[in-house]
Amino acid sequence: MSDFIHRPQIEVLSAADGVRRRQWSDEDKLRIVEESFVGHRQVSATARRHGMCRSLLTIWRRQYRNGELGASRPVSFAPVTVTTDAPASRPGPVDPPDPSRTSQVEIALPNGRRLIVPTGVAPEALARILSVVDGQ
Repeated sequence: MSDFIHRPQIEVLSAADGVRRRQWSDEDKLRIVEESFVGHRQVSATARRHGMCRSLLTIWRRQYRNGELGASRPVSFAPVTVTTDAPASRPGPVDPPDPSRTSQVEIALPNGRRLIVPTGVAPEALARILSVVDGQ
C-alpha cells in the first residue's frame, strides 16, 4: 500500500489526443473573407464567429486583396470580337464616321449580364457602372 502513496502519477499526452489543424477549402476561405468585408464588421468578430485566429483571417484578407487567395482556380479569358458596322448608304458626300464615337466595347460579366459601353468612357465612370451592374 505504501508503493501507491509515494509514486508520482504520470500522464502521457500524445499528438493524437489534441485538436488537429483544420483544413480550410478555398471556397470556405473566400466566403469567410468576403463576409469580413461586408458592412462594418470587424475582423476579430468574424474570426471569433468561425472559431479561428484573427491573424489567420488578416492573412487571408491580404491574400484576397493581392489576388493570391483562390489562385488555384483556372484563369478564364473573356472573348473579344471586333466588328465594324457598315453605315447605311446615303446619297451625296458622306463624312467618315468618327471611330471614337461609334466604337463600343461589350463586357460579359461573370453573373451573365452584358454591358456595352463606348470606347471613350472614363475609367472611373466604368468602375462605378461595373460595381452597380456586377453587384459588388
